[in-house]
Amino acid sequence: MPVPLPAFDRAYDELRARWPESTQERDVATPYGRTRVHVYGPADGRPLVLLPGGSATGLTWFANAPALGERYRVHAVDLLGDAGRTERRGTPLRNVNDLTAWLDALLDGLELARTHLCGHSYGAWLAAGYALHAPRRVDHLALIDPTQVFTGFRLGYLLRALPALIRRSEARARAFLAWETAGTHPDETWQRLYSLATTVPGRKLVTGARPRTADLLMPVLVLLAEHSRAHNAVKVADRARKSLSQGEVAVLPGATHHSLPLTEPQQLNDRLLAFLN
Repeated sequence: MPVPLPAFDRAYDELRARWPESTQERDVATPYGRTRVHVYGPADGRPLVLLPGGSATGLTWFANAPALGERYRVHAVDLLGDAGRTERRGTPLRNVNDLTAWLDALLDGLELARTHLCGHSYGAWLAAGYALHAPRRVDHLALIDPTQVFTGFRLGYLLRALPALIRRSEARARAFLAWETAGTHPDETWQRLYSLATTVPGRKLVTGARPRTADLLMPVLVLLAEHSRAHNAVKVADRARKSLSQGEVAVLPGATHHSLPLTEPQQLNDRLLAFLN
């Protein structure tokens, strides 16, 4: 399993303190290890599972949880293989099939026969793949600036990310974030957590092919960041509208890829709540 660093743990605990006081922490047993889930909202609320982007941890939804948790039972997940409090023990994490099997076991452990499912970035890729794998378990699917779903990454984005991937350090991750989120000023504690997460030993994010989005049968919301440097929002929107049979596509003004879901959370919350309702 990834080995947390003391500085990362401190940033994690500091961001956890930003969640509503009644938030519960659950460690759900799966064949791949225990999964940390941050749970908030009424016990009888419709379930809403939130999957973050890489290095963000489930805590990244702290600015969204209060509004979403007024009606829904929010389950924000620390991803398997990433930094956070989810363990990687037992069955090895090798491929996409393992990711979907992990999510099957996680929903079983949470006793969620069906759920709304929402993901950002890498989490959106994972959510789309899972919705294809288990469509009867997903009522509504929301994809927040999804990567590797409708189009690939921009070359310039990958080149900017490369130094932080080859020689991982908090400073390099910070520089990359500053470039991608210019003008949006994401939460400082979250920036520290994200940057330190990239240095946690043992991280392993499994990736795979783009999902066949034309086969998604449930209602799908696609929210794109106007100034995302990960891809061209106009091109992604066009592809999404053409491929989704029940798709709703919108662009969030002023947002960048990594500033979501933190900056201007109200516009994201309003769009997501209107879609789910």
